Order: sequence, then structure tokens, then C-alpha cells
Amino acid sequence: MSFSSARDLASALRRAAAAHGEHEKRSGKADEDWPDWYARYMTAEESGEALPS
Repeated sequence: MSFSSARDLASALRRAAAAHGEHEKRSGKADEDWPDWYARYMTAEESGEALPS
């Protein structure tokens, strides 16, 4: 995965952050492994795979 600009990377991080917020709402707790979740989300989004929930 690569990003053509800092703006593209920031946009991907914002999408992951929003999705992760919903994930934490569903689980009812803070996710200490958020970097791993973000990585799974961003790689799935890039490859067209199913996004984590």
C-alpha cells in the first residue's frame, strides 16, 4: 500500500478513525489494539477486501 500524498494518507486515516469509532461503540469498550485494527482496515480498504467491523 502506498499513498500518493500526505493528503491521501490523512484521508485514509480519517476514514479508519471514523470506522474504528463505530467499532468501539459496538464493542462498548476502548480498543487498546487500535493500531492493528487501523492496519487491517486500511489494507482491506486498499485491496477491496471486506472491511473489519
